[in-house]
Amino acid sequence: MSRLSATFDALRARGRKALVPFVTAGDPALDATAPVLHALVAAGADVLELGVPFSDPMADGPVIQRSSERALSRGAGLSYVLDTVRTFRTKDATTPVVLMGYLNPVEIRGVERFARDAAEAGVDGVLLVDLPPEEADDLRAALDSHGLALILLASPTTPEARLRRLCGDAQGYLYFVSFAGVTGADRLDAGAASERLHALRAQASVPVLAGFGIKDAASASAMAEHADGVVVGSALVAALAAADDPVAEAARFLAPLRAALDAASGARAA
Repeated sequence: MSRLSATFDALRARGRKALVPFVTAGDPALDATAPVLHALVAAGADVLELGVPFSDPMADGPVIQRSSERALSRGAGLSYVLDTVRTFRTKDATTPVVLMGYLNPVEIRGVERFARDAAEAGVDGVLLVDLPPEEADDLRAALDSHGLALILLASPTTPEARLRRLCGDAQGYLYFVSFAGVTGADRLDAGAASERLHALRAQASVPVLAGFGIKDAASASAMAEHADGVVVGSALVAALAAADDPVAEAARFLAPLRAALDAASGARAA
């Protein structure tokens, strides 16, 4: 059983919602990323999304764009990202790690080599925001051969025919973008997203997680009412960038979200 499957099975058994923080690899410092990941797990993260810095992050808002720029200026390329996962795995063999980014760095490395290197480093899944599912067959095959999940995206504007395909092809979890726009926008409406989330959860064979616009305990618990869990990114990235001690800040930021999710769902402790 994969780490992703085992994690979501355990969450389901305890009636617990998934909490998935996103951080950009290499920001706010190259040597901070692995310790921040450990701090997030200690504060209640169930899955970690690790952003692969990219020079043209078109789906991201200014917070993550600037984060990527800073990380790239420090030399945080794909090799650094994979080395960071290897470092993380020396102390944590169970928490799933999903790489989130764009197709270009994967194509430069080569699909087969990327899949092999990612699996060997301890990656569990890959989410590429600019890869249409209709063009994903080659990458999916390479990832499948190395036991990696290709995480897919759905949005409020995704046509019904494509949603059916996404639900059928989904691996690991399905990432629902809660509104049309870029990351970090401040217009979350959990009620507006609820109908689509319920429909997706009824069709998908994997958990459906909601992201974009989740910035604190209140927004996390509001969206998690309709989803199997939530992803928090821009607000965390901004908090880490401004912190004197990013490791302590990671725990301080995430712990209230974990508590709010568990209180809202009445989840049993581990």
